Amino acid sequence: MIDIRQLRYFVAVAEEEHVGRAAERLHISQSPLSRQIAQLEERLGLTLFERSQQRIRLTRDGQTFLAETRALLTHANRLESLGKRLGRGEEGGLCIGYIENAMHAGVLPNALRVLRVDRPNVHVALYNLSSAEQLEGLRQRSLDIALVSEPPVADDPDLLGFQVLDDPMLLALPEHHPLAQQTTLTPADLADQEWIGVQHRQNCASREDFVSACIRAGFTPDIRMEATEPFTALGLVASGLGIAMIQKGLSRNAPPGVVLREVPWISFTTPLWAAWHRINLRPLVETFRKVLTEPGPAT
Repeated sequence: MIDIRQLRYFVAVAEEEHVGRAAERLHISQSPLSRQIAQLEERLGLTLFERSQQRIRLTRDGQTFLAETRALLTHANRLESLGKRLGRGEEGGLCIGYIENAMHAGVLPNALRVLRVDRPNVHVALYNLSSAEQLEGLRQRSLDIALVSEPPVADDPDLLGFQVLDDPMLLALPEHHPLAQQTTLTPADLADQEWIGVQHRQNCASREDFVSACIRAGFTPDIRMEATEPFTALGLVASGLGIAMIQKGLSRNAPPGVVLREVPWISFTTPLWAAWHRINLRPLVETFRKVLTEPGPAT
């Protein structure tokens, strides 16, 4: 393998056409430089320079070798620069898993926006997966960060988690529904209503959690329809087909015809957790983890 240092010495001598001036430029003495050039020629089995007492000149083969050497050194410099940027987390790629609520509530878009400001060259691949699939992806190292509905268990040997959102729920009503104009809502008001349930594909327990929260509040919801994601439920509410509970983070995206009301006596929230592998975090992964979990930037 050719020594990169010898190639840099070779370029300096070729450009100066004088060993003494090249040595001054390289801040080394003349004798070691001459030895390095001789060793390079011996390794290659090639005469690079025509030598005289006054100066040295490249041979024709030396001229060809010089052009290729410059190209290689340029690439080596670029490679070194890339390595340093990767080491600082300024470039590279991220594989991020997420559940729909991470997108709907703005957590993931906001965090990516913050990352893009300081790391514009980062490539991001997003994977819409169930929480279980994401946690397995972290274990297999096919994902760098996961945004899930449930965290890894506390004693998980591989994974760590941090809660990034606990989204309260709002009651979604058709705008012409009698309860939409009512100042105060009680559990009795909701007991006889036709409900639209949301059975999230990525969180099978969400429906059961909702029903349990309603029962704790004092009524059992009469679920007549079920949607697999909250925007579908909002569309059904807007059409007057029932009422639903929707994450507060979706309120800015509610369609016309929907009224949102707070019902604090229903103790039901939608949590969101960030999860990652315990060891060997690349600098870029660590940067994005901090964006997600430290107060301020991602909110």
